[in-house]
Amino acid sequence: MAFSCTATGFQHSKPRCLFSIANSNNVPAREGIQTMISLAVAALLSWGILEQPSVVCSDVARSPSTLDNELQGIYESGRPYTEFLSSAKRRAELWIGNTEKAKDIDLSLLARAKAVGGSWRLLAVAIDSCSDSVSTIPYLAQLVDMVDGLDMRVVDPTTGLSIMESHRTLDGRASTPTILLLDEDFDEVGCFIERPPALKDWILDEGFSSQEIYAQKMEWYDRDMGYHTVKVFVEMLEAAAGGAAAICG
Repeated sequence: MAFSCTATGFQHSKPRCLFSIANSNNVPAREGIQTMISLAVAALLSWGILEQPSVVCSDVARSPSTLDNELQGIYESGRPYTEFLSSAKRRAELWIGNTEKAKDIDLSLLARAKAVGGSWRLLAVAIDSCSDSVSTIPYLAQLVDMVDGLDMRVVDPTTGLSIMESHRTLDGRASTPTILLLDEDFDEVGCFIERPPALKDWILDEGFSSQEIYAQKMEWYDRDMGYHTVKVFVEMLEAAAGGAAAICG
């Protein structure tokens, strides 16, 4: 299978998926175009102008019976975050910097996560060059480190291909990071696709141009310091523990 490596991860080309982006050496511009397409699709869906994409290109298109049988093996093949971090070559300074910043985790979110109890696993498909991965995963690693009953493993996009393909963005991309929340039986009970919903909404509301999006996104991440990423996963934990519908997006 052919992949094109983008700043947001590895994109798997499928002829039935629309809005693929050609290779470009201009990383910020390419990210901006991809983000604008993704947000435009989301807006059209919410306004009822566009119908939900086919299952191949849906936001959470998955085959539970097939994927769930693979998850334990994929998880157990993954690396702990510390090992992933030590091997990171691309964006290494930002990985290290965000790992240090993550120590200032929001205490109210931490308390909520600790109150959930139980055994849970985060399975992250990520690559060191991905701007969204480096801006989210260090904060989740800190949450995992501070909450008993939480564990996390990181796999590369080749190993995690089935996860990315079954949890595509609204515009049909298989992106990184794609992160699953698993229960003690390795069943999926939540997922996170590419970036926090709060960031997606903010970019859409602000109406940035494709040239502006990359810089604005990275500034948002820097200000947010992982708060909304951690918040989403705390909400996933609470929903899963309470038997509510899985949070995925």
